[in-house]
Amino acid sequence: MKDDNPKMQSMFGGESSGGFFDIPVAKQNDTQKADIVVMGAPSATPYSPVGPYCARAPDAIRSAFGWPGVMDHYDFDVGSKILADGKTAVDWGNLTYDESDFAANRDVIRQHVKTVLDNGAVPMVMGGDDSIPIPVLEAYENHGPITVFQLDAHIDWRDDVAGERMGLSSNMRRASEMGWVENIIQVGARGIGSARPSDYQDAIDWGVKFFPMQLVVANGLNPILDAVPSNANVFVTLDVDAMDPAIVPSVIGPAPGGLDYWQVVQLLKGVASKSTIAGFDLVELMPDNDIGGRGALVAARITAVMMSLISRSVDSC
Repeated sequence: MKDDNPKMQSMFGGESSGGFFDIPVAKQNDTQKADIVVMGAPSATPYSPVGPYCARAPDAIRSAFGWPGVMDHYDFDVGSKILADGKTAVDWGNLTYDESDFAANRDVIRQHVKTVLDNGAVPMVMGGDDSIPIPVLEAYENHGPITVFQLDAHIDWRDDVAGERMGLSSNMRRASEMGWVENIIQVGARGIGSARPSDYQDAIDWGVKFFPMQLVVANGLNPILDAVPSNANVFVTLDVDAMDPAIVPSVIGPAPGGLDYWQVVQLLKGVASKSTIAGFDLVELMPDNDIGGRGALVAARITAVMMSLISRSVDSC
């Protein structure tokens, strides 16, 4: 019978390995050697009025693209196969989460990322809302120093929101308090977020290098890449609302005038050309707001590009 909703995945046949972009699935905390470990983190510390609104994002990203054997195909965005020859990646599936025990959520994320790092691999975390980076970055305590390279429409420097200090509006302030975070570079801010003028000033006083979208449009990408330290370990955190909502409509806080797909790809390639990518997370994809899976597809493509870049620099981690 003809498929009423055909997809690329259904055209080629074969048996899938089951993970993101058809990489093999492995048991969580399996210490078998892999260069890259992908995991989904559905929720960490959601604000009570909205709950875990991005919890379905990891599965949406996995289902957006991939078919049996796709990892052996030529990818024009990376100029080769996705993984460098001899490099391996596995998918640990989704971490468990509790809709009320946020401390437990953070502990699960922190411990799994720490296990990856302790085994000499690079973690790639698919969220989940933008509270995810806090426990992810905490796991780097013995794996620093690191530079945090954030792409986001909002600066996330609130100390708390209604008493919650571990939520999505506070992730960069919490990062600034981690002794192993050496630099913070924030790209893409625009419009109005939760930050007040005092929060912005606190970030400036700490030493954040800001590249709001107005400056990106006026000056291009080179000044951003010039700010990335050479030969550093860089953790990249991408809140997909950094991108224009015409490209990624599936976010809770859309703001016009964001980055396009190729700007993000060129930024990631530029960072990887100067330093080692020590880890990656992608957050804030909201499947319930997606249009034809458009946002999930962009998220999957960016994650695949990042996997490629990490696989080509993993020996220096």
